[in-house]
This record gives sequence, structure tokens and C-alpha cells, in this order.
Amino acid sequence: MCELFGWSSAAPERPERYLRAFRARGGATADHVDGWGLAYLVHGAFRVEKEPEPAAASARFAALTGSVASALIVGHVRKADFPPVRALANTHPFVHHCCGATWVFAHNGLVPGAVQSSKSVAPPVCRADGDTDSEHAFCLVLEALAGCHAQGSGLQGAACVDTLAAAARTIGAFGKFNFLLSDSERLYAYCHDRLHALETVRPAQRSIVIATQPLSGEAWRAFEPGELRVYRAGSLVARASGDIALSERASKGLSVTFPLTSLPEQDLHRPH
Repeated sequence: MCELFGWSSAAPERPERYLRAFRARGGATADHVDGWGLAYLVHGAFRVEKEPEPAAASARFAALTGSVASALIVGHVRKADFPPVRALANTHPFVHHCCGATWVFAHNGLVPGAVQSSKSVAPPVCRADGDTDSEHAFCLVLEALAGCHAQGSGLQGAACVDTLAAAARTIGAFGKFNFLLSDSERLYAYCHDRLHALETVRPAQRSIVIATQPLSGEAWRAFEPGELRVYRAGSLVARASGDIALSERASKGLSVTFPLTSLPEQDLHRPH
């Protein structure tokens, strides 16, 4: 499989100790040796760097662990399964445009059925540049969000959080679908079966680091299976788990719940 890394903070920071531990998962402390990638926010736009080589042996990744200062990071170390081929086009994070935003995405797991489902969409919101099931699943996620956006719902509103959570469950039925997604403002984290988070709160600063496996001896907390969290500037602003979603409005003093329903497969295939 693969492993994920996510970071969200109120201001740009250097999460060096966590990035160093994550880099080691790419061939030193774990066998995810088929590629690495980091998407990190610089002046409001993502810069993406990746190589189809072991992270632990990468001089470039080593340099980035100490130099990246960002308020939003999505990272990935790959163990090639689908397809079992090293290639830059198959290396996460992937980048596509949808609904007026640039999105980055990284996935842990296997969802081979997403490939044919993505290819059957006409016309598609995005086309995969590589051969991975992960990138095809990313396109299905964007199909679902585009449908919500076309109905006039704000992409950050509760309705689209519900839609994303339901799409994640539908795609997850193909196998295993842990993922990180970002539109350069928010970090979306979905746990199919394995994801952990560590929150740090200091005066005038707040951050959250997310990883497949804890990257330190601190008190990391596991996500619930089927849980979607949305972070902005290091704070949790929305959550969907089980039968309810808590919207960003809750952070403004309004406790609002919304029912979640399964997203029918035909909704993922709806032309836009």
C-alpha cells in the first residue's frame, strides 16, 4: 500500500520532525519505496514536487524536510500496487482543476473498480494522466463535487461535505479508500480504515498533522472508520461520520446536523 501525510496550520510553519519521520517511511522504516510527493502551499498556490524513487534515498526530499514552511501540505509515499510500475505520472499527489479551484489528492488503499467507473463518465470533469486506480478515484470525487457545485451549493457548505462523504463511501466499496484532498484553503481527510491525527494548540498558533501511522511518540488519535474531517488554518471546521455531518456553521456558534445518505453510483456518473 502507501502512506499519507497532511498538515494544516494557522500560519506557515516548518513541520520538520514529522516530515523527516514521514520520509523515513519511504524505504527506511517501511517499504513504501516506489515514489514520493509533496504538495505544499506557497503564496496561495500549491507547489508540487515528486519523484518515482524511494523517499528515504531522495536528496531532494531530504532538503525539503528542513526548508518547507507552509500552512497546508499533502504528502505521499508510494508502494506500487495498481499498477505495480514506477512512473512520475503514477506518483501522488495528483493535481486537477474543478469548479474554479485547483485540487490536490493523495490516496492509500486499492479501489480498482474506480478505473472503469471513471472512464465511463461522459463528458468527464477530469481525465487521469496516469494509470493508477487512485487518480481515477480522484476524478470520481471531483465528479461528485462538480455535481454539488452545479446545483448552486457552495463547495465548502454542509451539502457538499455530505456529498464528499457519501462519494467516499461509494468509492470505498471498491476496496480501501483513505485519502487527503485540498483546494488550497481546506484539508479534507477521509478514513476508510486507518488514519491518525495530532493536534497542537499554542498561543496564537494552531496546527494539525495527519498521517497513516503516528510519526512520533506523542498522543496521536485515530480517526473513526468512515469519518471525514475538514480542517482550515489548523482548526476542524466540518466533520461527517456515521449518520450526521457537522457543518462549518457550528464553529460560529450554531450546532447544526445534517443527515448523510449513500450516493447512488449513477450520481457519480452523471454528466456535467
